Amino acid sequence: MNQLAAAWGWIIDPAHWAGPDGIPVRLGEHLLYTFAAVTLAALVAIPLGLLIGHTGRGRALAVGSSSAARAVPTLGLITLLALVWGVGIKAPMVAFVVLAIPSILAATYAGVDAVDPQVRDAARAVGMTGRQVLARVEVPLALPMMWGGIRSGTLQVVATATLAAYVGAGGLGRYLFRGLKTQDYPQMLAAALLVVALAIVLELLLGLAQRLGVPRGVREQFNG
Repeated sequence: MNQLAAAWGWIIDPAHWAGPDGIPVRLGEHLLYTFAAVTLAALVAIPLGLLIGHTGRGRALAVGSSSAARAVPTLGLITLLALVWGVGIKAPMVAFVVLAIPSILAATYAGVDAVDPQVRDAARAVGMTGRQVLARVEVPLALPMMWGGIRSGTLQVVATATLAAYVGAGGLGRYLFRGLKTQDYPQMLAAALLVVALAIVLELLLGLAQRLGVPRGVREQFNG
């Protein structure tokens, strides 16, 4: 309890909310890294997942690639890339994108693949082309699972984005690594609490966005 109280005291200290090393700045950097990585991952994973789910081709390759990507140690990948590219955000950003892709890819193709074949047949029977079936039928019905993949990828990245500070970038990890170096355990615990709080807030916001963005009928069919 004393450590928690000390960490809370560190968080509410006005000195830690001002300047270029203040909590708002580091929090903004952490959010920027997270959203940039998830966006880049989605730009790769969603089109690929839609293609695999719609055509049924490449599923084994996608599953194998996703499993391999999940098995890659993020810290090791960041260190390796940093040795090649130098310190900064470039190396951790690539690692975060690699981390986020499997969840989004798997959820996207699984969502499309789970669409009732009779629904597809009915869409084709009324004259829809393959692209129209994908855009007007499969994607809307797959939205709940796609959102789930994005939520999962976001939480994975926001928790791992602390490692950006390991190679000289910013984010809340700065406090964690600084505290580790100086044995300032309240600062380390404060950094962990801030990351946990951020993850909870993002989960709630993404859950709300999913509820608002997915039609009620689709949600009910998915939940049923």
